[in-house]
Amino acid sequence: MKPLLNQFLNHRISALFNRMPENTPLAVEGRLVRMVGMTLEVVGTYAPIGSRCQIYATGQVPVEAEVVGFSNDRLYLMPIGHIHGLEPNARVVPLAGGIKIGVSRSLLGRVIDGAGNPLDDKGSIAYEKRVSLTGQKINPLHRAPIREPLDVGIKTINGLLTLGKGQRIGLLAGTGVGKSVLLGMMTRFTDAEVVVVGLVGERGREVNDFVRNNLGEEGLKRAVVVATPADDPPLMRLHGAMLATSIAEYFRDQGKDVLLLMDSLTRFAQAQREIALAVGEPPASKGYPPSVFAKLPQLVERAGNGAEHSGSITAIYTVLAEGDDENDPVVDSARGVLDGHILLSRQIADSGRYPAIDIESSISRVMIDIVPTEQIHLARRFKQLYSIYQQNQDLISIGAYRRGSDPAIDEAIDKQPQLANFLMQSMAESYSVEQSLEGLKTALEAV
Repeated sequence: MKPLLNQFLNHRISALFNRMPENTPLAVEGRLVRMVGMTLEVVGTYAPIGSRCQIYATGQVPVEAEVVGFSNDRLYLMPIGHIHGLEPNARVVPLAGGIKIGVSRSLLGRVIDGAGNPLDDKGSIAYEKRVSLTGQKINPLHRAPIREPLDVGIKTINGLLTLGKGQRIGLLAGTGVGKSVLLGMMTRFTDAEVVVVGLVGERGREVNDFVRNNLGEEGLKRAVVVATPADDPPLMRLHGAMLATSIAEYFRDQGKDVLLLMDSLTRFAQAQREIALAVGEPPASKGYPPSVFAKLPQLVERAGNGAEHSGSITAIYTVLAEGDDENDPVVDSARGVLDGHILLSRQIADSGRYPAIDIESSISRVMIDIVPTEQIHLARRFKQLYSIYQQNQDLISIGAYRRGSDPAIDEAIDKQPQLANFLMQSMAESYSVEQSLEGLKTALEAV
């Protein structure tokens, strides 16, 4: 009899969640009975997965939490904010309406947290409407194809790894090889109308440095920055990535070409790993539970083109290769769901070349469809000469190679200075797609 009663109550409360206005407290209250790590166990109330609850402790500011699981008559909650001051038997009140966030054009030039609260001391934000954090799924047959290149101001990318409007690409790198600086350059130099930056799980100092130095005052004018530093609860870090995507979707629906920069997809995966392990999900690959690899495509697939004659979201996700391991499970999974990847090499960075893009290990899967045939031939020729020189560099350096033995190696040696010059770029320089193509021609026609 009790299971039937529980099913009936659960059904009725789920219906209330769908019908009542957002943030309306429901009558059925529960009690906090156990806390293990960041997982809160609640009895006496019902709420669907993904809904919010308010936890009231004596003399403390209410703590907001999200339902992440259940078992029999117990709900498992994960706090969105900090949990200092929670006590046994604290009141738990489910809220109707689910998790929705405000969006509007007023977000441009602002820095907000994962809950949409301003971090920049510029006052409150006037929102036009509220949308779901999880977005709306797009029928793949209704998406507009990728037809146009997106100028990101980096000649190596524009010339050899051209990105298209609506493409999703990964920026694979270890720590300290310049991915944040490269993101900042693309933010300032791109011809996208709106830039949305999601800083997920980064150090607080890096958030401030990115906004002040990499982005700059000029770059911030057309950008929205969502920052959820490493000391935020895992659920807040998840929400930061989802909020940045929701904001990008809003501007795409306004007909804008949006550049979404997410730093990093690995921190997003690690936040989901913390939540999944806390509620008892078994680890699978390198400590990552299966739900992590289900969440990644759910987030990534929200980017891309909308319907015909609407805007686009070109998304660049940084993926941290822990220990410079290119076969890290998150790196491997990201390569499978993205439309290409750009690898930043520590060896190239240590040699003093910036940006440290390894063009041999990088690929843009849509380039062949969006650039002229001439550029395809030039890019292939460039990569061939560069690869030939790299493969024979040891022989050339020690003088073991005799000039005239192989015409291809001779040509690679002759053009190496021009090839290396093309791959280098100052942080203050910007190259359009046209300038990048001219530079590519010059490098191959030299000597």
